[in-house]
Amino acid sequence: MGQRAYLKVYTRTTEKNYPDGLANSIHMAFSLDGKEFHPFFKNYGILYAKAEILSDDTLLPKGLAKPFLFAAEDTGFYIMAVQTCENGDIDVQAEGKQLCWYTEDFLHFEERGFAQSGVTLPEEMTDCIELDRELALRAADYWMPMRHVETRIPEKVQAGSLEELEQIRAEAVYSDGSKAEKRVRWETGDMDFDRPGEYTVQGRVYQERYPFPLAKGYGDPVIFRWEGKWYFIATNDNRDDIGIYVREADTVSGLFTEDVKEHLILPQDGKRGFVQTFWAPEFHVIGGHLYILFAVSNEKWGPQCHLMKLKENGSIIREEDWEDPVRIRKMDGTFLAEGNKITLDMTYLQTKRASYVVWSYRRDIGTPADTGSMLYIAAIDAAKPWQLTSEPILLTRPLYGWENVAGTINNEGPYAFYRDGKVYLTYSGGSANSYTYAVGLLAADEESDLLDPASWKKNLWPVLSFYSVEGEYGPGHNAFFYNEDGELMISYHAETSPESTLRCDGIRRVHFRKDGSPVFGMSFEEDLDEEIGNVKTKVIVRA
Repeated sequence: MGQRAYLKVYTRTTEKNYPDGLANSIHMAFSLDGKEFHPFFKNYGILYAKAEILSDDTLLPKGLAKPFLFAAEDTGFYIMAVQTCENGDIDVQAEGKQLCWYTEDFLHFEERGFAQSGVTLPEEMTDCIELDRELALRAADYWMPMRHVETRIPEKVQAGSLEELEQIRAEAVYSDGSKAEKRVRWETGDMDFDRPGEYTVQGRVYQERYPFPLAKGYGDPVIFRWEGKWYFIATNDNRDDIGIYVREADTVSGLFTEDVKEHLILPQDGKRGFVQTFWAPEFHVIGGHLYILFAVSNEKWGPQCHLMKLKENGSIIREEDWEDPVRIRKMDGTFLAEGNKITLDMTYLQTKRASYVVWSYRRDIGTPADTGSMLYIAAIDAAKPWQLTSEPILLTRPLYGWENVAGTINNEGPYAFYRDGKVYLTYSGGSANSYTYAVGLLAADEESDLLDPASWKKNLWPVLSFYSVEGEYGPGHNAFFYNEDGELMISYHAETSPESTLRCDGIRRVHFRKDGSPVFGMSFEEDLDEEIGNVKTKVIVRA
């Protein structure tokens, strides 16, 4: 028998900044000696009970208690727990039943619902089991904080100019064996590219750092590159969410200088019905044209999805260069929602198969009949993106404790990126201007029918939360962009303390694990350990 390790499951005690919806979930920790345990996922919950969908389509949140785990008879492991009310009280509908998950590696979990009679329970229910050390360490590589552990550079390179040398990248290696290319700032003072020969050159690995907060009072930030310029657009809390404002700069950092100018491109206009909640504007190129998707309300509060198109050869920062906004309609020509229903946070997806929009929908907000916000998807014709070409299909609603924590029943703020044949769709749950806000993840194969809910796999835990990066509370409503080095970057808003409700903006690099899965919460220090950032190589200057 090989070396062994230990894995433990548990719930946590409710605390001031760790409410019932989080505490009453399954947490995990591992140990190599059975004495000192190290929490997975920074001690944030991993597995959650699903809320009950009541007959009026509202949600009744649930919690978990008394988790235990054991090895399956053939292969893999079962994790079980008692379903409770959200606050941990007895759930009379679930008495005598155990919720069940199956896993082979403690990385991927299959929800089995209430345990069936075919599962043979052990004689003793234990919250800690012994297992193969290699298996435990593979799980630890996934769940423990990712960090930069080694920097590699070729021993010799050829370069005929400074421009060629600057194309040489260092390779940063991370704790799970994954890698990322990094720019190097080379010290070339003694080099002469006009004189052939071999030179020893030192350099320092570089990753652009965006200090948090970048801007205060802006929610739902989007960074966008268009015709050689960078643009920043967001919900402008500093203007009471009235009007759409855009910043323009030559660099991403330039969007956040003290003297950067804001350009009003959609003002308040009662005649056109644009009065309040100018929310979540996003740039998207659809059918070769640039649009802004956003939500807005008339005099009566109730945000609804709209889009507006940039005129041919128009300038993003000029109000007169944008066409009149158009409200989104369904297949039959009626508006996407009416009456006590709101729509917002619309985003755009495109695959080889079709074009789609995804948005957040909610009914009866603020009343006992409040359904919570949920994400819907529909197909569109890119030549006429303001009208759906399919019926709306429900993608996800806030069933898990981290999504509906403390009464904040949200699935909102979707945004997509594409990698290795997959579509990744992030979204946010929890409170949009509080520390509980967190980012969830859906994924599907690009070639699949994205209108089929079965094509999508929903992550069971959030991929970004207030436990991810120290000093950033309630990260969410994110977007993505590629910087000039081709790195995928995430923009998001968060708060500076658990008590604050001032939304502030941040940017960081998205990393990818060895298995290809994305990591959104790696801090700058974890991304680049400056103590191992010095490199040296021999540069051969050709004749």
